Amino acid sequence: MSEPEKAPIGPSSELDLRGVICPYNFVKTKLKLETMKEGEVLSVLLDDGDPIRNVPRSVENEGHTVLGQERVEQAYRVLIRREDND
Repeated sequence: MSEPEKAPIGPSSELDLRGVICPYNFVKTKLKLETMKEGEVLSVLLDDGDPIRNVPRSVENEGHTVLGQERVEQAYRVLIRREDND
């Protein structure tokens, strides 16, 4: 028998960081990811401009996976999977 397919990926937690300036939005994202288990998904709402350019790149540099980005009204939703990078 083959392994069962994984359930669809959905966020385990969400952070609304609209209005939070760099680098605090990345710091808050990083701290939240540290409280999560490997494989859990974090949804982060970020403003346009520096936040959407910097936060996804920074979490990838930390070893996590950006699953996608989508425009939501005047912001962006970024889905990040926590990876075990200890």
